[in-house]
Amino acid sequence: MLIDLHAHYPMRAIGDVRPDSALHEARRLRGRPRLRDKVRALVLRIASTFFSHRDPFSGYRITVDGLRAGGVGAAFSVVTRPFDEVALGRPYGSPPEATYFDGLLEELDAVEEEIAGHDRGRIRLVQNREQLEQALDDGATALIHAVEGGVALGEDVEANVGTLAERGVAYITLAHLLYRQVATNCSAFPFLADRPYRWVFPQPEGEGLTERGARALRAMVRHRVLLDVSHMRGDALAEAFALLDEVDPELRMPVIASHAGHRFGRQQYLLDEPTLLQIKRRDGVVGLIMAQHQLNDGLRRKPTRTLEDSRAVIFTHIDRIAEITGGHRHIALGTDFDGFIRPTLSGLERMADLALLEQALEERYGEDAKPIASENALRVLRRLWP
Repeated sequence: MLIDLHAHYPMRAIGDVRPDSALHEARRLRGRPRLRDKVRALVLRIASTFFSHRDPFSGYRITVDGLRAGGVGAAFSVVTRPFDEVALGRPYGSPPEATYFDGLLEELDAVEEEIAGHDRGRIRLVQNREQLEQALDDGATALIHAVEGGVALGEDVEANVGTLAERGVAYITLAHLLYRQVATNCSAFPFLADRPYRWVFPQPEGEGLTERGARALRAMVRHRVLLDVSHMRGDALAEAFALLDEVDPELRMPVIASHAGHRFGRQQYLLDEPTLLQIKRRDGVVGLIMAQHQLNDGLRRKPTRTLEDSRAVIFTHIDRIAEITGGHRHIALGTDFDGFIRPTLSGLERMADLALLEQALEERYGEDAKPIASENALRVLRRLWP
């Protein structure tokens, strides 16, 4: 069994424009879909087709059949708000609007509607420890809400974090692709290295975690929602860990990097040794992303061509993280499938292919394969949901 810390399952629920789509069904009782909703869904569908799918005809990387074929016991179902984050028509770096949170709740509704249409023996949404354990016992794939981008929290971040906790949201990735007065971020664009990114998208110095971001993090600790440090710039990382030590000195809350890896090259997106040790200190995990752009950095100049190539890259990240942290306890998987990471590592193109990765882990690491594949991620979730 595998656990995926970062899977964009919601793309199929909010980015589809077919008449029977979950977007339509989610709005059916409240009236016909608005033109704006249809346009946004169409744009997401086009973007997914050309920048996320393996090819224009392959469809989503994440499907229910694929999850089952890949042996995925649980996946964190990550909602992100790209249109709100870009905020066309507003100045770059402007603060979030209150309406963003309403849109986020609508997307959580859409995901729940879509999942409810499937056989509960195959897949179901879980929102607490009891539901998680029941799904695992029943052999069903458990989907768990997660949110990427603190911009989606809107204005009243304290209350909104509480609402998300009630909905079963397990973690929030406070930073994302663009700075919106929550936390500074580093470039995750394959076409834009860190230095030109800083020129095109300047961010303030001296305040990595803004006052809004600090309020959100305090609320996350209070309501037991995990912090995902993926995408955070170095100053935001340092300030976030310092604030966590202030509000949670007993280290009760783990920290995760849901889709990342070790920094072998120059990409600031990937994690250096001090960050890995902070995650270890809080008994968290790093989910390895399946993106060529990230994992190959500093290891290969050319893309992987075969599954064997991809295995070698993944093993190198695992071995280095284990060397730094003293074992395999803090390593997991976070594919970022359907999250615009084309191309993915060769041979790992869709959820069904994860069965090949699990087999490769077992061949290489023996008894340590199970913690990497599932037990480490489950340990963190069980600490969150006691």
